[in-house]
Amino acid sequence: MVSIVKLTKTAIDHFLHEKDGGQDIRWDDQIRGFGVRVYPSNRKTFVLSYRSMGRKHIMQLGPYGVLTLDQARDRAKRELVRIMEGEDPLEEKRRLSQSATMEVLCEAYLTRHAMVHKKSWRDDDSHIRLHIIPALGSLPVISVQRSDVAKLHQEIGKSKPTRANRVLATLSHMFELAKLWGYLEEGAPNPARRIQKYSEKSRDRWVTQEELPALARAIDEEENIYARHYFWLLILTGARKSELLQAKWEDVDTEAGQLKFPETKRGQAHYIPLTGPVLAVLGQIPKLEGNPYLFPGEGKEGHMINVTKPWARIRKAAGIEDINIHDLRRTVGSWLAQGGNSLHLIGKVLGHSNQSTTAIYSRFGQDSVRQAMDDHGRRLMVAAGKLPPAEVKELNPQQKRKAKT
Repeated sequence: MVSIVKLTKTAIDHFLHEKDGGQDIRWDDQIRGFGVRVYPSNRKTFVLSYRSMGRKHIMQLGPYGVLTLDQARDRAKRELVRIMEGEDPLEEKRRLSQSATMEVLCEAYLTRHAMVHKKSWRDDDSHIRLHIIPALGSLPVISVQRSDVAKLHQEIGKSKPTRANRVLATLSHMFELAKLWGYLEEGAPNPARRIQKYSEKSRDRWVTQEELPALARAIDEEENIYARHYFWLLILTGARKSELLQAKWEDVDTEAGQLKFPETKRGQAHYIPLTGPVLAVLGQIPKLEGNPYLFPGEGKEGHMINVTKPWARIRKAAGIEDINIHDLRRTVGSWLAQGGNSLHLIGKVLGHSNQSTTAIYSRFGQDSVRQAMDDHGRRLMVAAGKLPPAEVKELNPQQKRKAKT
């Protein structure tokens, strides 16, 4: 017996599988052929029934929960228009799934999802270019097996276990989207699932006071003037690598004494105090006419993208080749902690998004952050040999209590 009902979100939420055999589909009373299939597990999927070349077909529009009822109705209407014009959506999906390679899926993932929805899309781009396409790019999406993904994960993990886990996560998300986009059947298994990840250990490497003078000299001797100032600002501010690369001159507010990062990893603006040392570095950066960025790239309007090569030269010259760029951010946190500042204040300086400390962050005013960063900058400059020790003023007990509060 055909079940035609008024589909609403409340109704769908309460649907339970009712048939021992066969399909349990609740058809919509508004759009003919549109309905919700309820599986024995009570999982629900939107479907569309139609006829093409005298044959009846039922196509899956997408799972309930991923698609809302309104989105599914809109998708059903679009498919019905195509059917009226003589197209067969299922046949097109079959052709797509049979012909699409992993390289095609990678391109779709980047342009349709990562670049649109993720601040960190360049990380995904790196995973794809360096690992996924070389290993799997020529394979049809439908032919990729769990063993293929496990082999890739293992190869990367021999030297970079953390990177291997990130590549695995990218692949898993990619295969889930492949089901929505028609490259895979909705019920197809995800070949990136159920693969054991490598255990990850957090790095505890930072630049010590003994290492800083050599690092400072190496930065000052770097041939790329923009890279030179970029790395100084990294160790003075603790900014994230990509956020500082994207910083614009319009975000430097000298009156308010702060540098604004409008596009951050956590999706909220983050402000860094313009301390004396930071202002000194900013004052030495040459502005490129017509380019809005602090660190312009090779084009007329873009910013620097890759600072790997200058960093390799710097750390080799400094004799600290085990230090990576992110360790400079960790260095700021370490030096602030050694200066007696609280962990919560350090979290505010670094713009951490840990929800357990967010409420406590609100207790710290910008003055305490500025004082902590100013003290950090001066201590760092003394260790680097750029200021005499007398230039660093000790905080009085009241100031120390204020910075820790």
